[in-house]
Amino acid sequence: MNPDAHHLWTAPRWALALLLAVLGMLGPFAVDTYIPAFSGMARSLGATPVEMQQTLSAYLFGFAFMNLFHGALSDSFGRRPVVLWGIAVFTLASAGCALSQTVGQLVFFRALQGLATGAGIVVSRAVIRDMFPPAEAQKVMSQVTIYFGVAPAVAPIIGGWLFVHAGWHAIFWFLTAVGAVLWIANQRLLPETLHADDRQPFELASLMQGYRTLVADPRFVLLALASGIPFNGMFLYVLSAPEFLGTHLQLAPTQFFWFFVLSIAGIMGGAWASGRLAGRIAPKRQIRWGFAVMLAVSVLNVAANLLWVARAEWALIPIAVFGFGWSLTVPVVTLLVLDLHPTRRGLASSLQAVVGSTANGIVAGAIAPLVMHSTRALATASLLMMSVGLVAWLYLRSRWPEIGQRPVHPAETVGFPVKG
Repeated sequence: MNPDAHHLWTAPRWALALLLAVLGMLGPFAVDTYIPAFSGMARSLGATPVEMQQTLSAYLFGFAFMNLFHGALSDSFGRRPVVLWGIAVFTLASAGCALSQTVGQLVFFRALQGLATGAGIVVSRAVIRDMFPPAEAQKVMSQVTIYFGVAPAVAPIIGGWLFVHAGWHAIFWFLTAVGAVLWIANQRLLPETLHADDRQPFELASLMQGYRTLVADPRFVLLALASGIPFNGMFLYVLSAPEFLGTHLQLAPTQFFWFFVLSIAGIMGGAWASGRLAGRIAPKRQIRWGFAVMLAVSVLNVAANLLWVARAEWALIPIAVFGFGWSLTVPVVTLLVLDLHPTRRGLASSLQAVVGSTANGIVAGAIAPLVMHSTRALATASLLMMSVGLVAWLYLRSRWPEIGQRPVHPAETVGFPVKG
């Protein structure tokens, strides 16, 4: 934690949480806004469904690749410059998407968008831990998750409206405007939270050593799996939304918002509960509760889809409950990751994001196209991806039972002894 944190931000804590949440929202917003326009964009560009899926995969893989460097850059040059450069590149890439005349051009600029947007998510996590002790950081992380949850609910509605009334190009001009406004807001409001004494030299040898240290730490790998993979149990349905909602549940495009509203309500509810529990119960217990919710609802979802034909009246509820369990867990696990190696929090946030975003890219490019034809296959794949995170957490708990053993309070770390 930066010893000068109380001087860097004098406004209410929720205001910083809101700024960081909007910063982190940019990535998923750029995904969900254009999903309602998929079919129209394919007709306009003469693209096949597979080619349109590549515009999503290119974004996600670009996001995953650059996440390797956003955190390391912020550990060396500061949080603020990385954020501002990332938003600037995203804004220019969004304009490129709007001007694209072929699907190849769109894939290129979508990849460039993905390379840039990771800065917001990665650096915002490091900023939280720079500014707050663990219990307070969990509360802020939960507030960020609540605000963050608005994006997937609002983005498809905005994207659908823009597509219907102004065409698909307007969606990317809108993202260009969002990027410009966000750059101005962060240029004026975001302080530099990395203390000068904590800056790391930006040298290839030092960077590679940092990667080796984290990747060689089995605790880091297991925590990254526990936080990054289960999200795809829900994200799979977002990626498959046109097929799942339109074909299987036979909802009109104007009714798609119910899926996003219910899902985000679950995420926001879990994040609110996580904030309320901060400092009151042991982190391991909160994580156990979150995985218990995800496991129970995933099994019930598979059983229901095996027994009955999926209907909108009940098929959306398990996804919302899954979101509740995931967001109950993820703020705690994220803080455990960040506190493993306190002098490398930016790098740790980067590698954690790489695990999650690589999984997102694989799901978007390979798994979703394989299973979206069947609600049974969707439910089974969701359960399997949640199970990867659950197994990682159970193995971690068996090997290192002290992790997350007790509630955290100010001036303590989340489950790990930290020197300095």
